Amino acid sequence: MSRGYAVMVLPPELPELAALNRIVELGAAHLQCRVVCNVAVPGGSYPVHAITLGKSDPAVPAVGYFGGVHGLERIGAEVVIAYLHSLVMRLQWDSTLHRQLETVRLVFMPIVNPGGMHLGTRANPRGVDLMRNAPVTALDPVPFMVGGQRVSARLPWYRGAANGAMEAESQALCEVVQSELLNRPFSLALDCHSGFGVSDRLWFPFAHTRAPIAHLAEMHALKSIFSQSNSYHRYTVEPQSAQYLAHGDLWDHLYQLACRDADRIFLPLTLEMGSWLWVKKNPRQLFFRHGIFNPLIEHRQQRVLRQHQMLLDFLSRAASDHDRWLPKADARVQQHAMALQDWY
Repeated sequence: MSRGYAVMVLPPELPELAALNRIVELGAAHLQCRVVCNVAVPGGSYPVHAITLGKSDPAVPAVGYFGGVHGLERIGAEVVIAYLHSLVMRLQWDSTLHRQLETVRLVFMPIVNPGGMHLGTRANPRGVDLMRNAPVTALDPVPFMVGGQRVSARLPWYRGAANGAMEAESQALCEVVQSELLNRPFSLALDCHSGFGVSDRLWFPFAHTRAPIAHLAEMHALKSIFSQSNSYHRYTVEPQSAQYLAHGDLWDHLYQLACRDADRIFLPLTLEMGSWLWVKKNPRQLFFRHGIFNPLIEHRQQRVLRQHQMLLDFLSRAASDHDRWLPKADARVQQHAMALQDWY
């Protein structure tokens, strides 16, 4: 009589996760890597990595780079991974980069939602949209469904159960931001997404209200030096509320936590890459689920990866020398007034 054995089928390795593992191996002498949590999928689990390099002293500024919060938007993870790969390669010969890393801390979470990436879904494997999952409720009406819903996890933009704990992936992102960014006098964050319009946008809080943030002058000053340094950039910089309001935004939640300490400045940004432009150039992408949110043609994907490296590198430099451009006294009042005129 034969005995049957249960065979465990492990989930296939994600290409982005494999690329990240190779980069960590290449940069082992300079990088610190830890698994913040593991995400269960049928047949096994995927790790959520946090990778750091640069000065660990909490007195120095920091920048966090995040991607893959929505599993379907793989290009966001790929942009962050490409920048990390560039840094690791440069560390082999670039003494200027070594000196810069003595004045700044860089934090990477390229694949926040590996389960959703594996399944090809915006949400995590439990059906929760991580960008609607924070304990923040919009103060004004939000767009139907898109702004977050609690009807069913089978429908998009599900927030999770009322009064329930945040999802493991959301908690992992928040833990890394709180431990690596919010404990410093100055920090920036960039969360890379795709799927909004035909142009690239840089959003900053708030998403739950149309009221301006407390650090509006600092955000406007950051936009100003970016435009001055990159005259031909094509980003539209604006509060997310200029487009729509939403419940449960993680960056609204983390920004509000940061504001509890008046001596610290935290400026989070969300990059929304205009994926409709890729569809316009290649309408056949509409017939593929990933094609609506990612460039499917190789040369176009490479172009997207190249064009955003300038932004990610700018943020590391801006954080390193934040004392040189942050507005103070009368200059802050002036920046605030210009920001109100530009954005509100």
